[in-house]
Amino acid sequence: MELGYDKTSIPSIFAYSQKLIGHSLRELVSEEEQVSTNLQGQGKGGLGQMIEELFFHYPINSDPGPDFREAGMDLKATGLKKLMSGELQIKERLVCDMIDYEKVVDESFETSLFYMKCHIMLLIFYLYEKGVSKWDLRYIFTVIWKLPEKDLLIIKHDFETIVEKIRHGEAHLLSEGDTVYLAACRKGQKGEKDRKQPYSDTLAPRRAFSLKPAYMRTVLEYVKAQGKSAVSNMEMELPSEGIVTTDQLREHSFEDIIIERFRPFFGHSYLEICDTLGLVPSKSKSRLAIIANVIAAHGSQYRQQNNVENSEEFKKSGIRLKTITSFSNGRVKEDTSFENIDYEEIFDEEEWLDSRLYEIFTSRFLFVQFQQPEGETQKDFDLNKLKLKRVFFWTMPPEDIETAKAYWQNIRQHVLKNEIEPKYFWNKAMHRKFHVRPKGRNAADLVINPNGGKVRKYCYWFNAEYVTNLIDNYSRH
Repeated sequence: MELGYDKTSIPSIFAYSQKLIGHSLRELVSEEEQVSTNLQGQGKGGLGQMIEELFFHYPINSDPGPDFREAGMDLKATGLKKLMSGELQIKERLVCDMIDYEKVVDESFETSLFYMKCHIMLLIFYLYEKGVSKWDLRYIFTVIWKLPEKDLLIIKHDFETIVEKIRHGEAHLLSEGDTVYLAACRKGQKGEKDRKQPYSDTLAPRRAFSLKPAYMRTVLEYVKAQGKSAVSNMEMELPSEGIVTTDQLREHSFEDIIIERFRPFFGHSYLEICDTLGLVPSKSKSRLAIIANVIAAHGSQYRQQNNVENSEEFKKSGIRLKTITSFSNGRVKEDTSFENIDYEEIFDEEEWLDSRLYEIFTSRFLFVQFQQPEGETQKDFDLNKLKLKRVFFWTMPPEDIETAKAYWQNIRQHVLKNEIEPKYFWNKAMHRKFHVRPKGRNAADLVINPNGGKVRKYCYWFNAEYVTNLIDNYSRH
């Protein structure tokens, strides 16, 4: 069959892919093919196979390599959601390749199946609509995405972190929070049995290499910025607003670079750190968070040094910098807040693994702890005197993720019932690690209620005692 494109040429494949834009497969595939095909798009992976075979007329085969093997490029279909504002938003992480626990331990990054398949990808973005057949989903963007060199260096370290955990017989302990851009995400049907791993008798859930939702958001931002429905980064030098350089990443991991920037300031007070950095001390309640951000970006060319969460690396990774204050005895002073609950997202998202809260709580955390000097009492608490105690990256352990799931289920259950009041949600007095409470400016600060009307803003919180315990556990190890 005449393909209509050169299967050895990335530009030719890309040009042909643009015929998808604004259309559905039902509009582009003949009725005869629709009737005769065995591909009905069952499951999340089905759409990519349908595009490959019915649009590109490229036969599905058992070759584990990239879909367009002659061109060295893989095809990935990934969903977008349209918000009530009309804005397009990434629906989920991008699943790249299943992890074969038995084989991956013998691979290097450069020889891995993941690298072979995913260092260059044809991304087909479609508009997800609940209940709409895969035949009728419409395609919005086609994108050639070659992983930039700087990203590849971070992804290589992520890959090695995942593989090293498997080599230690800890495949069952893998978490999406272990890594920066590349994650080992849960993948498989409900009720599916766990798999064997090579260096432990403990069975492990099926997992796949995936690019985190935060990373995919930056890809979408890049595409939107081009103002076109077909975008390729193959010949472009992407703008960098980062806090580390490619040269630094060739020598050290991203996390090691950041930790080293804090090391000279351990044991120093807020005022002493300001003096060393030549900064005018602030009277803001968030002064410690500001100085933590400045230290994390210290020595880089990053312009917004007081907000590293807007830097390239933090945006692509979803890493959350949290500043913790503690009394002289080590007890954390306050609960830790996160973002406000998105009631529309809670209402619409039925799957815990695809929920916003799952993404938040399985993120990588950077905790920066400032503590009272020894001997001072709680009534002496003064932000200016607090000393930088410790800095560490942290991942929520599996048992706490299970508690978080119950926390999410409680929230969702009551949002669906239109019971959006504190009395229905977990509160701090329950001592269940997490709780819900208001975080709006006042009682008049309202957001849309998917059940109709408007409702007060409530926020996800870590209990202070939970943060105290996780710091204690970290310091013991």
